[in-house]
Amino acid sequence: MGQTSGIEGYLFGGALILFFLLLVVEKYFPYRKFSKEDLKASFATNTGAFLVNNIVMSILSLSSLVLVASNYAHYGLLGRMTDGPLKWILSFVLFNFAVYVWHYLGHNYEFLWRFHKIYHSDKSYHVTTGLRFHVFDQATEVFVKCFCVILFGVPASIVVVCELVRMFFVLFHHGNFTFPGEKWISYLIITPHLHRTHHSTLRKEHDSNYGIVLSIWDLMFGPRKEIEPAS
Repeated sequence: MGQTSGIEGYLFGGALILFFLLLVVEKYFPYRKFSKEDLKASFATNTGAFLVNNIVMSILSLSSLVLVASNYAHYGLLGRMTDGPLKWILSFVLFNFAVYVWHYLGHNYEFLWRFHKIYHSDKSYHVTTGLRFHVFDQATEVFVKCFCVILFGVPASIVVVCELVRMFFVLFHHGNFTFPGEKWISYLIITPHLHRTHHSTLRKEHDSNYGIVLSIWDLMFGPRKEIEPAS
């Protein structure tokens, strides 16, 4: 557990640096301007939700995933596969696909949507929106990930990489900014250009672009939408 706690510390430190960098970018190069009142209210709610949820997630998140992977991953689909780049890539892709499916289910099953819609209730859209989750939504996602770790046979080292990449992307694609070539890059990875539509106030628009890291899943299974979302 001591080693795992150290890993979590590095992940949190890296995410914290990225978080403040994105805040600076948003301040000086905003894609859309929001009122100071909305931003203050949003920031307070989102950071408060993060602090409360982090108490639960520090117990259930990476520590649980690494523990499960260390003890049960050898039973999974890739469990007997020789450790190496191919296994790492397949593990990452499968794990990423599982998160995409879970996100899709969160929008299309009413019981799950009751909790997931908290994430969509922000009146503004900026980097702290990526922290705005109901604790039940977060906790159930951890259990789903633990199941997928066993099912796919994802090694503990890859679990750490997947969570690190996911954490950075959640902060990145919630950023209220744009950059040259973003639309073309969005055919490979999720960018603010794509994820902004996912936070539209219209249900027919925000039930789209479910990817977290890779954008291929929305291209394959849909729906991918490239529109200026309703504010």
